[in-house]
Amino acid sequence: MPNPSTNYIYRTGTAPNTRAVSSQKNKVFGYSVGAVGFTQIGAVSEFGHDESRTIEPVRGVGFGDQIAELVPSVTEPMTLTLNRTLLYIQNAFQAVGYKSGVDGLARSLRHHRWPFDIKQEMVFSEIANLEGINTPQPADVNVGPAVSGIVPGTIQALFTYYEGCWFNSYSASFTSDAALVAENCSVTVTDILDGISQYGEFIDTGLAPIAENGAAGKGFSLRFAGGSQAPQVTI
Repeated sequence: MPNPSTNYIYRTGTAPNTRAVSSQKNKVFGYSVGAVGFTQIGAVSEFGHDESRTIEPVRGVGFGDQIAELVPSVTEPMTLTLNRTLLYIQNAFQAVGYKSGVDGLARSLRHHRWPFDIKQEMVFSEIANLEGINTPQPADVNVGPAVSGIVPGTIQALFTYYEGCWFNSYSASFTSDAALVAENCSVTVTDILDGISQYGEFIDTGLAPIAENGAAGKGFSLRFAGGSQAPQVTI
């Protein structure tokens, strides 16, 4: 089947420019069957992500009702919600690279042998783009890769790569009182990247009380800041 992104129903229109993030400017991509590189995943009606982890409190006998420290447990795998309109020319499986529909046998989750990647582009509005150009940055602030080096007239976007994805649920309902058929998909993600930043133990996430050179960092928690600003404990 030809790449559905060439069909006129995927023609892209304009969207309002606001400071608030607009779903009309949010683009979701996959490796469609027969396509080269990422292409948009059809007529997506809902895209969302959700993850959680348990935070365990540390307490001690004889110290009263006091939390010594909160210890984050392992993070549960992120889950994506991907709902789209079922099309004759492409279903959700084909949109991420599986040989389904007219391209092959894959009709069930049990036919999925390999994981896939999804890319999200949160495209900036022109208002946000101009404010990024005109807002002076302090000398000690490292502007992120998504907004640094902004050139007037260019389109900026925040990229998120969802790596090693698997469908964990898939449903499509054909009803007599509605003509449209919706595909409801839930996707489990192995890892999340931006495609640019350094990854690993020393990733710069902000809020560090110690800078890379050993000087005081920009952390805001008094408990870990140290020095005269830290709470004093008398035993």
